[in-house]
Amino acid sequence: MKAPAKVPRAEGPFDAGAAVLHAWATGDAITRYLLEHLDDAVWDAPPPGGKGRTIAAIAAHLHNVRVMWLKAADRENPPPAPLDRQAVTRAGAIAALEASHLALRRVLAEALAGEGRVRGFKPDVVGFLGYLLSHEAHHRGQMTLLARQLGHPIPQAAMFGMWEWGSRGRSVTAAPE
Repeated sequence: MKAPAKVPRAEGPFDAGAAVLHAWATGDAITRYLLEHLDDAVWDAPPPGGKGRTIAAIAAHLHNVRVMWLKAADRENPPPAPLDRQAVTRAGAIAALEASHLALRRVLAEALAGEGRVRGFKPDVVGFLGYLLSHEAHHRGQMTLLARQLGHPIPQAAMFGMWEWGSRGRSVTAAPE
């Protein structure tokens, strides 16, 4: 396996396939960026009112949904192990998200190189990317709100940092081919 390399800036015609893979990598980087900027006090704190998921459980859910899609879309490769939402650590969640990101990147790349379809998802690979990014953005919003409700809001710089797709995108690396 080759070492990761910086995502190159394309010269010449726009490469939609490379843009799909880069968007997926950037969205994943933003999710992990958020997890890295949470106060330790909120990781497994019960939500106000006692109903709903903890931030740890939401992070586990993100990974576990990725695993669910990998089981459906990539039957040839074993998916990463799911996370236990009661016992997951922040470091464990970040590592698991990296593994599931790379596995889904392979699914996206294979669909882009083929007929543009992802097994078990309609209509196509771009729709699948939209689903993945929307799902994760929804739960990032939940995590930021929950952190605020628990009295430990995400630092302002990190809140703005999640919207800096250019900065987060420059920091992502290309997955091994």
